[in-house]
Amino acid sequence: MSSLTEVIESYINELFEREEQGSAADAERVSLRRKDVAERFGCVPSQINYVLRSRFTPERGYIVESQRGGHGYIRIMKISYDIPEERARHIVKIVGDSISEADARRLLCSLQARGMINARERLLIEISLRHIGELCDSMFDVSPYKKSLLAAEMLKKMLCGLDLA
Repeated sequence: MSSLTEVIESYINELFEREEQGSAADAERVSLRRKDVAERFGCVPSQINYVLRSRFTPERGYIVESQRGGHGYIRIMKISYDIPEERARHIVKIVGDSISEADARRLLCSLQARGMINARERLLIEISLRHIGELCDSMFDVSPYKKSLLAAEMLKKMLCGLDLA
């Protein structure tokens, strides 16, 4: 049985699919009303907020605009960068200054799902990050904070290198 969060996420993804089949001009954007979606699924509007915050994030390739109030709306846009330099800036922004191994793995899976990297590239980067982490722990006695800084820098360099190649 799917959770309500998964059902709402699937519904929004179906809206994107319908837009793609309809008009190519707005295929990357879906607009909806929080109240209407909440009523459709018999939940409170804060459940819709949770789905948007957890499932439609920049890391997953989305930007969410929201206006509250009586005539408020939610606009979800797929991020698509056609210029390699724009993709590189996006990668640098979403990785940030530091990253944990678990967050790096989630990000890499998301990038693979979006077609920005393939499975082989993801695996090579994961192995490299794990190896750096092990070296930091065993040979160099690096603090966890500095290890996360090093992992972020390495991840950004590898992803940007792949993207700009």
